[in-house]
Amino acid sequence: MGCGCSSHLKDGMAIVDHIKSKGKENWEPKKALEITCQCGETFTLETVVMNCPKCEMTYAVTPCSSDDVNNVKVAGMKYA
Repeated sequence: MGCGCSSHLKDGMAIVDHIKSKGKENWEPKKALEITCQCGETFTLETVVMNCPKCEMTYAVTPCSSDDVNNVKVAGMKYA
């Protein structure tokens, strides 16, 4: 089952909005992705839309591209 992703989604906010519109924001990534936040905190992305546990910066990745940490985009502070 596809997630309805589109390759034109390059902006973190657009990714969050798209994923939420599909009701898939709580999906797990295809593989564990380790994120190093702008605040310096390192954490594992548990869902395709997630806030940093330290500063609450929102990170997002489409479910279909969630096998590569390079596809994770910053969406803004507490955007989720």
